[in-house]
Amino acid sequence: MMNNLYKMFLGNSPDWYKNTIIAFLIINPTTLFILNYIGLNGSFLVGWMILLEFIVTLALALKCYPLQPGGLIAIQALVLGLSTPYTLLHEVEKNLEVILLLVFMVAGIYFMKNLMLTIFTKLLLTIHSKTKLSLMFCFVAAFLSAFLDALTVTAVLIAVAVGFYRIFHLANSGMEFSATEHDFHDDNLLTDSGKDDIENFKAFLRDLIMHGVVGTALGGVCTIVGEPQNLLIANIAGWEFIEFMIKMAPITVPVFIAGMITCFTVEKLHICGFGTHLPLRIKNIFHEYNAYETAKRTDVDKLELYIEMLVGVFLIIALALHLAAVGIIGLAVIILLTSFKGITHEHDLGDAFKEALPFTALLVVFFGVVSVIADQGLFSPIIGFVLVQESNIQAPLFFVANGLLSAISDNVFVATIYINEIKEALDQNIISRSQFDLLAIAINTGTNIPSIATPNGQAAFLFLLTSSLAPLINLSYMRMVIMALPYTIVLSIVGFISVVNFL
Repeated sequence: MMNNLYKMFLGNSPDWYKNTIIAFLIINPTTLFILNYIGLNGSFLVGWMILLEFIVTLALALKCYPLQPGGLIAIQALVLGLSTPYTLLHEVEKNLEVILLLVFMVAGIYFMKNLMLTIFTKLLLTIHSKTKLSLMFCFVAAFLSAFLDALTVTAVLIAVAVGFYRIFHLANSGMEFSATEHDFHDDNLLTDSGKDDIENFKAFLRDLIMHGVVGTALGGVCTIVGEPQNLLIANIAGWEFIEFMIKMAPITVPVFIAGMITCFTVEKLHICGFGTHLPLRIKNIFHEYNAYETAKRTDVDKLELYIEMLVGVFLIIALALHLAAVGIIGLAVIILLTSFKGITHEHDLGDAFKEALPFTALLVVFFGVVSVIADQGLFSPIIGFVLVQESNIQAPLFFVANGLLSAISDNVFVATIYINEIKEALDQNIISRSQFDLLAIAINTGTNIPSIATPNGQAAFLFLLTSSLAPLINLSYMRMVIMALPYTIVLSIVGFISVVNFL
């Protein structure tokens, strides 16, 4: 019985991972009891232990999705009295708009995938220069992520890349484009010429997908809806869409320019695995496929694309004018698209919500750990240290501190911690409103820009790494770290310099 229970616990996670989580759950109450028994403040120390344990679950997200182990640790914290369900509910209430963003906006964009798939496919077919194609992938992903959630744009990029891989595999297996029964995971089905080109094609797709996901980070930092933590920070600061974008611009504009220059440089100089070109034979395959798709596209298909374009325009206008809370606008997008595209059955709506709900649940667990931080005052000494420094170095310190933590942990979690702390400092008149604004900008940019260093730092990066695409194109954890390295170095330095000089 116990053996079966152990096997079932956290599923297929490695035994050492399971043992680590079990050890955490045993050590926490034991340490709390011993410290309280000898007259020390056990709650403060165990609070820090729980925080570090939770960060470990985020850093090891590839071994097990953090919701389960992190959730067990958060529940234990509540049971041990380190926080209360009331404090957790209060944190959720404060961040309801962020939750609505994840639930409704991501689902809304699901129904616009055809439009975005069409955009990226046209880019591949119409731009012949690999460098220009990479720049356009990066730019378009950045633009879309400025108005949509980066996770959603990444999902589209993954769908595009898997589609490209399937087309290549069909053509090089002697199959028709219309074939439905084909295992594109089996490279043994490829012809000799296909086997010769497969590694080159995989490298080509890795290039484009990495430029694209970095683009989601470049655009995601710019606006209130680009990343969940942006909306979280904007809610607490009281900023609307345009105001947020203007306040971030002194940092985000130089970083964006630096990102595009980096994209150009790594392609031209073939740095960190970039710069793979597509042979003419493979390009011709995609032109043949495009002709096939164009020929079978019906008037209804075209009308659906026009509907998605119009709703996309509505989305941008609604966000810019702040017609409603972001999540409510996302709900309006769902209603408009499903109404006019004839999607009326309940089961047809379900798939739209699958991508965001696991992360939404994880976000509530974040708030559970944040409630421990709030009730135990874990970060008060750190924040106090920063706030007694000269005002001109406070923002750079926050940028660096957030950047380092966001590189190994989820940036939404990091942003939640720090923005709550400085809001409390503002409420207690420790800092002025103008200083609060500067620190909030530093926190937002710090949690967004350096977090591209590892897949742990960006939800979009982790989503890519754990997707069905990653094994197809040989995209491993270390390969992502290496390919992101030039961007990490350049963007972090430019971001830091911008914070020092422009805030």
